[in-house]
Amino acid sequence: MHILNQQIPGSTSVLQKKWRSIQCSASAPGSGEPVRVRTSTVCAEIKQVRARRKTARMLIVVLFVFALCYLPISVLNVMKRVFGTFKKTNDRETVYAWFTFSHWLIYANSAANPIIYNFLSGKFRGEFKAAFSCKGQNRAQRTRPIASTDSRKSLSTQVNTMDNVSRISDQIV
Repeated sequence: MHILNQQIPGSTSVLQKKWRSIQCSASAPGSGEPVRVRTSTVCAEIKQVRARRKTARMLIVVLFVFALCYLPISVLNVMKRVFGTFKKTNDRETVYAWFTFSHWLIYANSAANPIIYNFLSGKFRGEFKAAFSCKGQNRAQRTRPIASTDSRKSLSTQVNTMDNVSRISDQIV
C-alpha cells in the first residue's frame, strides 16, 4: 500500500501529517481571506486523497478478479506445456472441460469489470446511466457545454464557412 501513503505532488505538508484531523468547515474567526483559501486548498487536497484511495481500492479489486479468472488457464497451460501432464491421460473429456471452463472464466473477467466499476465508482455509474437513459435527451444535453461554438456546428456548416472565408480572402487579395 505504498501508493496510498505517498504525498501528492504540490500538496501541503500539513495535509500529509494530519489530513484526517482537518475539517473542511473549520475556519479561524476574524482571520480573513487567507484562511479560507488555505482551508479550501486543504479541502481540495483531502478530496483528492479520498478519490485516490477509492481508485486504488477499485484497482486492487479489478486486479484480484483478474488474477482469479486467469489463474486456472495459466495453471493448466503450465501443466500441459511444461510438465506434459495431459499427454498420457485417458479422460480427455475432463481435460477439455477444464480448459473450456477456464476459458469461460477469462470471458467472465471481461463481463465482471463493468460490474466492479459500477459498484466502486460513482462517476462510472453516473456516466453509464446517462449513456443508457431513455428520457429522450440527446448526448449534447447530458455532457458539459463545449467551449467553442464551432465544435457544435455540423461539419458541412464548418466547411461551408471555411469556403466562404477563403472566397472573401481571395477577393481581398
